Amino acid sequence: MGIIASLSNFSRVNKFYGFDCPGCAWPDSDSKRTFAEFCENGAKAIADEATKRRAGPTFWSKWSVAELSKKPDNWLNSQGRLTHPLVLKEGSEYYEQLSWDEAFNTIALELSKLNSPNEAIFYTSGRTSNEAAYLWQLLARSFGTNNLPDCSNMCHESSGVALLQSIGISKGTVKLEDFDKADLIIVVGQNPGTNHPRMLTALRDAKRSGASVISINPLMETGMVRFKHPQNPLEVLGRGTTISDDHIRVRINGDQALFRGFAKAIISNNDEDVDFIERHTNGYENYRTEVLGSSLTEISEISGIEQSEIERIGGLIGKSKSTICCWAMGLTQHKNSVATIQEIANVLLLGGHMGRDGAGVCPVRGHSNVQGDRTVGINHNPSMEFLESLNLEFGIEPVSKKGLDAVESVRVMRDGGARVFVSMGGNFLSAMSDTNSTAEGLQNCSLTVQISTKPNRSHLISGKTAIILPCLGRTERDETGGHSQFVTVENSMGVVHRSIGNRKPASPHLLSECSIVGGLAMAIEDIRGSTGIPWKGLIGDYDNIRESIERTIPGFESYNKRCRIDGGFYLPNPPRDNREFNTESGMANFITHKLQPIFVDEDKFLMMTIRSHDQYNTTIYSTNDRYRGISGSRRVVLMSQIDIDSRGWKEFQKVTITSHFQRREISSHAWSVIEYDIPPGNVATYFPESNVLIPLDSVADRSNTPTSKSVVVSIAPMH
Repeated sequence: MGIIASLSNFSRVNKFYGFDCPGCAWPDSDSKRTFAEFCENGAKAIADEATKRRAGPTFWSKWSVAELSKKPDNWLNSQGRLTHPLVLKEGSEYYEQLSWDEAFNTIALELSKLNSPNEAIFYTSGRTSNEAAYLWQLLARSFGTNNLPDCSNMCHESSGVALLQSIGISKGTVKLEDFDKADLIIVVGQNPGTNHPRMLTALRDAKRSGASVISINPLMETGMVRFKHPQNPLEVLGRGTTISDDHIRVRINGDQALFRGFAKAIISNNDEDVDFIERHTNGYENYRTEVLGSSLTEISEISGIEQSEIERIGGLIGKSKSTICCWAMGLTQHKNSVATIQEIANVLLLGGHMGRDGAGVCPVRGHSNVQGDRTVGINHNPSMEFLESLNLEFGIEPVSKKGLDAVESVRVMRDGGARVFVSMGGNFLSAMSDTNSTAEGLQNCSLTVQISTKPNRSHLISGKTAIILPCLGRTERDETGGHSQFVTVENSMGVVHRSIGNRKPASPHLLSECSIVGGLAMAIEDIRGSTGIPWKGLIGDYDNIRESIERTIPGFESYNKRCRIDGGFYLPNPPRDNREFNTESGMANFITHKLQPIFVDEDKFLMMTIRSHDQYNTTIYSTNDRYRGISGSRRVVLMSQIDIDSRGWKEFQKVTITSHFQRREISSHAWSVIEYDIPPGNVATYFPESNVLIPLDSVADRSNTPTSKSVVVSIAPMH
């Protein structure tokens, strides 16, 4: 970025009058901000967006799509910011510059040719602001479809489905301040050091306040061992803070069984909060019967944890007065993810850890506004109440047919049932499971459109015609409508606050996401006729968007006033605020499931995908993974020394990985074996490189999330 730009950007990130870090959704303090309110990965995300390099029309005229397709992801990303709208015409090998009007008219014309609105898909990524996301869903529904897949479908959809049934809200129930009030924090299926580094500060402070921390993960992650705050010289020079008091090296997909074991210990020891259970819950007796009938021997076998250890940790949880349980995609991407998360909710309900200081559920989102996008309407299966509120506000007739989620979108595109795919942000090709099926689906489209800031793989595997629309980044000034605008976002703990970009845009030809949505909507109406939606007024002053959000979505009362308050405001959270549960029973529900283990033959492994430390979602900064001691390559498979030795293999040996699901096999070649501390029978590979191995039809029950954390594979040496 350069020295001056670096000082300017980093002095404003996560400040009350600055911009929200695009790195993750971890919350900031409600009342105070430090001088450097960001982590290493946030700094990388900001610098990546604010790079001085440009991928303008000259770049695209130099490189053909075929040539670019052979380049690695980190090379594509390093080429810099997009500067102009671009089109890849049918039959051409090169992207060409075009005007904004030409781009909007081309897209609108193609959409107008569809036989049904449901042949269009409107995808969005979690870094989109509340305002842009609200306009995006308004565009899709005014067009006549609920086809609004988003990145939630690939990650925390399981959390939302599970919690909504269990406690009546699809979000977490804790505030940042609760970490200082907890006496026990369980971090399961999550690697904060890489994916949410600022969370380590909260865990460090919790430890200093007397909390115990238990880490549950197949891998021992460095950040959960010892933490030195990088902005505190005394910590950097000293030993830092030990984070985990216990590390439970559970087998992949053994979490449901492990928490069932904890529940068995709590109930057997009579450590339940009887008053809470009687006053606030439903379904306890059925759950208790199922738990006491569960075999601890079976639980131990499935989880890979000794019975005595399960009973010991279960005893600690039972004695805790205030427990927080945090998780991320290590829990949400299995076939039994919904059941696993509901098992965790059951364990917390046993101890009354809802609506109590220092206690509750804490699903930690990765994208910086993925939770906000869902709150303001990015949902392929919206409630009728929300659709009716849009009808009242804008005169849009409710579209009752359920839309397509991410997996269903690929299926429908692949089978020829959708012809136009429009993406606001993200890198759908790389993010989705079953890369080859996803590519086939995109290539079947007549038109694919990507609203992006930098080159990525989704620009290269496209429909017959492809358009790239370059947008402003989070750090940049937005002067849409001739005056300074700001947007709002929602963090993992339900706080809505403003984000104000301050940097000069990378190109004078960039538009804000709100302006792009409005421009596209007006081009569509020029062909199909007016809907009566005041698009010009909405994008001319984002306060108008927020007023519409306020009138159509509960919890946003006095939106424009409250979002201007330093730190923003909390959205209503009945379980947290009042111990009220908006479920069918009117109470928190114990949801009873049978254990659903995945047993793998001796000649196969259970594979999970992971991220490196030098990566943000699908954006690869380098081929290094400093915290795991791996450098120079990402096509590696982490395997226990026991498994390597038992097969007579050697470290760094080249292998082929083949996934097995139902009758389908998918093979990927040229992976290197790396010895790592991981349970025998389990292996790990990097996302998104190994997405090709995750079958499209292998999904979580009820949430339809790809099972990226439990893929049955065989591994064979290459000859």
